Amino acid sequence: MAHISIIGTGTMGQAIAGVFGKGSHSVQLLGQADGSTPVTGDIVVLAVPYSAVAAIVVERGESLAGKTVVDITNPVNFETFDSLVVPADGSATAEIARSLPQSKVLKAFNTTFAATLVSGLVGPNPTTVLIAGDDADAKSQLADAIAAGGLKVIDAGSLARARELEALGFLQISLAAGEKISWTGGFGVVA
Repeated sequence: MAHISIIGTGTMGQAIAGVFGKGSHSVQLLGQADGSTPVTGDIVVLAVPYSAVAAIVVERGESLAGKTVVDITNPVNFETFDSLVVPADGSATAEIARSLPQSKVLKAFNTTFAATLVSGLVGPNPTTVLIAGDDADAKSQLADAIAAGGLKVIDAGSLARARELEALGFLQISLAAGEKISWTGGFGVVA
């Protein structure tokens, strides 16, 4: 079983912890008040807003070396909901990977809402988590841990695909914020 640390105790952090808990993995949940608590997981999920990532990298970067770091962020301009705040040819995940060169950085969970992680369904379809990254072993370990929690998993390709995943996450968030879809729904994958 994997040992997973989740930095972020908000709705998404709690939902992701629940998925891993269902798979009988041990989960360490770290909030803002836990800055001095060591990160013990082999997989570390950054379940925080994009704007909080830089401080986490500064504070915990050395302790993340050798670990799989999972970025769930959607770098959306939350003031206007009209764009992403990273360059069009990049991604938040690519920025994190550059900041953590000794970590295996993956993108996952950014195209799912917390409610669909908890229920395991998007409408009538099983919730599917898309994963992008360049380390095949890290992706496989994360995929196994997610699948053990009852969700479907699709390898979306290399870390370069994080850009498209962030665009998809942005579209889903903007549709929900505009009340065109429900925060309990979202995009389902039919394979």
